[in-house]
Amino acid sequence: MRIAITGASGLVGTALRRSLAVDGHTVVRLVRHTSTSPPGHEEAYWDPVRGEVETDALRAVDAVVHLAGAPLGPARWTPEYKQQIYDSRVNGTRALCRALADMDKPPPRLLSASAIGYYGETGSTVADEDSPHGDGFLAEVASAWEAAATAAEEAGISVAYLRSGVVLSSEGGLLGKVLPLFRMGLGGRLGDGRQHMSWISVADEVGAIRFLLEHPELTGPVNLCAPEPVSNAEYTAALGRALRRPTFLTVPAFAMRSALGEFADEAALVDQRVRPRRLLEADYAFRHPELDQALADIL
Repeated sequence: MRIAITGASGLVGTALRRSLAVDGHTVVRLVRHTSTSPPGHEEAYWDPVRGEVETDALRAVDAVVHLAGAPLGPARWTPEYKQQIYDSRVNGTRALCRALADMDKPPPRLLSASAIGYYGETGSTVADEDSPHGDGFLAEVASAWEAAATAAEEAGISVAYLRSGVVLSSEGGLLGKVLPLFRMGLGGRLGDGRQHMSWISVADEVGAIRFLLEHPELTGPVNLCAPEPVSNAEYTAALGRALRRPTFLTVPAFAMRSALGEFADEAALVDQRVRPRRLLEADYAFRHPELDQALADIL
């Protein structure tokens, strides 16, 4: 296959690009500068702010995987940074999808990133793809993010929305950022540790994306997370076991709120239980259905 990817230099994009290349697929990276790549490395220009996309380079692609977006943190969400998070996802998706829709022969398949933040705080309820969107900034962003791909759907492109959970990798993301502390025995639970986290290993994130590339009949939202969410206390204990380090410390919720503001409540202390119902019904075989197994392989 010939696959175009936005956000190809990010955590998931890099892993996906490597996986596709190993199996002989061609990757076209959408980049925000004029292409200067050497032969064998294909690039296409796009500027999501200006709404410019070099569609000539996309005429022969079998699918587009759209992963681009400003990182969520950990950082204090100032009004300016919240706008950047929103615009980079919503405006970028709208610009890309309008450009694809205007092509004489658009790519037949689009996988557009989203997030389980769509569901907001779920508490004791387990959300699946039929659950309504929740409250809060991330739920608002995810809802608008998906709606921004309307032009692609109306052009007849098969579109799936990748509602990803917390992607675990030693190379970045949540796990990569806290590993140095946990390796020194300074890791611990966040708040009371009872909040649930819906996670997925980077291997399964890439595996699920590739599964969806091969199953264009799966359209609409698809939750990319492991079958069983875990509490923060369980996650902390599992990481300690994998590293053979103590995890007795606690980061108080008030300290997190003081340092990180809204990010603490919506991303670190939020209680989210999400099930990947559509992947399971489609018989996707998780490489890492359990956290201990995932951490053992990752670390």
